[in-house]
Amino acid sequence: MSLPPALRKHPSKLFVEVTARCNLSCAMCVKQTAGGGEPEGDLSMPLFGALAPAFPGLEALILNGVGEPLLHPQLEEMVRAARERMPREGWVGFQSNGLLLTEARAVSLASAGLDRICFSIDGVSPETFRKIREGGEIEGVERALAAMASAKAACGRPDLQVGVEFVVMRGNLRELPDALRWSAARGATFAIVTHVLPYDPHHGKETAFERNTDEAIAIFREWGEKSRREGSDIRRYFEILWKYSKTPDEARVLQFVEAMKEDAMGRGVFLDMKKLLSADRGHIDEVAGVFAEAAEVARKEGLDLRLPGVSLKEKRNCSFVEEGGAFVSWEGAVSPCYFLWHRYSCFAHGWKQSVHPKVFGKMAERGILDIWNDREFRSFRENVVKYDYPYCSSCRLAPCDYVQTEEFEQDCHIRNVQCGSCMWCMGVFQCLR
Repeated sequence: MSLPPALRKHPSKLFVEVTARCNLSCAMCVKQTAGGGEPEGDLSMPLFGALAPAFPGLEALILNGVGEPLLHPQLEEMVRAARERMPREGWVGFQSNGLLLTEARAVSLASAGLDRICFSIDGVSPETFRKIREGGEIEGVERALAAMASAKAACGRPDLQVGVEFVVMRGNLRELPDALRWSAARGATFAIVTHVLPYDPHHGKETAFERNTDEAIAIFREWGEKSRREGSDIRRYFEILWKYSKTPDEARVLQFVEAMKEDAMGRGVFLDMKKLLSADRGHIDEVAGVFAEAAEVARKEGLDLRLPGVSLKEKRNCSFVEEGGAFVSWEGAVSPCYFLWHRYSCFAHGWKQSVHPKVFGKMAERGILDIWNDREFRSFRENVVKYDYPYCSSCRLAPCDYVQTEEFEQDCHIRNVQCGSCMWCMGVFQCLR
């Protein structure tokens, strides 16, 4: 019986930041917001070459980070070097804004062995696209899609997959179905939809996902219906809670809420009554409706569509660790996931969270397989997939000193993995992987 990817002697996926430079200034990018301050540069060919011992065991090599991969002048050399050593069924790909992709560059990438490319498209109206992708135009993505279609034909590469990524926000939500139709008509074969990771308060207000978990919402709705059938309304909870004297009807509201909490506890679900009572049910239903429409468009157009959750998932799943991923910065630092790859601040939970990189080794000092098999890195992966860490998103005490600390040591479960405040594993953020 084979070991799961997280526990094998080699990574199954490598996410390699070939550059931290970019040709755009997208409003929702970590590079444009406070709390980052990462230096910019390109991955050197010697550092890339040092990854070669891991290539024979790879299922995927994703050449992405915080920069635009097409800015690296030796990108084709990297693709070619990896494809020569990777298994035939493995793939090499990257995400791009597409604005630098000429027909000649598309041909050179296809000839080098590129397997997947994914272009960013967050709206089909010029106004929306221009607002989100500052410095870009929708025509640039159209040219990139046309260049890849031409390169696939010229190089005899019908297997080369071309897709799009759409970052959902309140301001562009309704454009998603049309964006999928537009992309499919121009040769896209797959689409990745993700919610925005808000790096500042403004984008925190633009988030379209619901911060309560799917199971918490389901329990709240179930008990809300029970209370209504008996002439009560649990939405009056905080109105009643601190009243010194309560009527029998008011007391019954509190009884319903206590029964609901016991039910949730029995199911292992965390409830935050304040967030549940302030949730916008109309917006939740609107997002679900748009996603359903998008799924129908994808079915008709033959697009392989990957949608995020409408709300946070109660049952967490870290695809990065479970699928054996390792993340390498352009400077050669090795981290376990997107969440802990770079230094930044974000407002995904509604409050400011400072995130610091978790680095298990540097390629200039040790080999990639030595770092991967290091006892500390392996122990980290083992603990991540146990999922025995807190749900900061549902905690009334968050953000606490365990989370808001310069040097993370442990969480409130006395665990040394800083994943309790991560939302990647809760189904709302996605990427090419």
